[in-house]
Amino acid sequence: MADAGEDFSQFDISKEEIEKLVAEVVRYVIFKTHQNSGCPIKREELVQLVTKNYSQRNLPAFVINAAKDKLSCVFGYELRELQRARPSSANLSRPSQNSVADPKSYILVSQLPPEVYKRYVEDVNTAHLTGFRFVIVSIVHLAGGKIPEENLWRHLKRMGLCENDVNHPVFGNIKQALETLVQQRYLQKDKVNGPEGNTMFYELAERALDAPVREKIKEHISQIVNVDNNVVHVDAH
Repeated sequence: MADAGEDFSQFDISKEEIEKLVAEVVRYVIFKTHQNSGCPIKREELVQLVTKNYSQRNLPAFVINAAKDKLSCVFGYELRELQRARPSSANLSRPSQNSVADPKSYILVSQLPPEVYKRYVEDVNTAHLTGFRFVIVSIVHLAGGKIPEENLWRHLKRMGLCENDVNHPVFGNIKQALETLVQQRYLQKDKVNGPEGNTMFYELAERALDAPVREKIKEHISQIVNVDNNVVHVDAH
């Protein structure tokens, strides 16, 4: 634990107690990530693990930072803080109560080389969900990062994925599978008021906007589409 050798007297608890708290945070992060299919974990959840028995002001930050080190050194994971992306329409609206800072949250990101992760860590039983996520994010990416819900479902219907299908042989409830991508912060929903009423849009969220993810999407799309002879365009309006 990189910071464990620093001054423990500021917390008035033993090294053993701090190590126990760090281990508890590490276990919680790994278990919650697996249990919730990689959905972000709120910082407040980790803080509560520490403060349920201790009241020292700076202890949660110390323990979380130490847990980050342990997850990296022992398990090969980065505990990455999400920089929450705001819907594009929110940037055009007047400041309101929605301008209050979003709660911090974290995700686990493997630090292993892709080929090592694929061979030893990746769960083949969830490969279909990875493929589903790639298709959805690619469609939204090709639409310019934002697409009306109606148009997205039209594209999915061409692939045999219907909004009202709750018993798909591979994906089960299609609408819930799409909602999971929102919960995982690959997508975000944005309701926009227009002259013809409200329109729901799906927009790329912070995990899909992450530079390595975007580059991977572009690489795969270039392999699938002959960009020299075909112009790929997804109707975003």
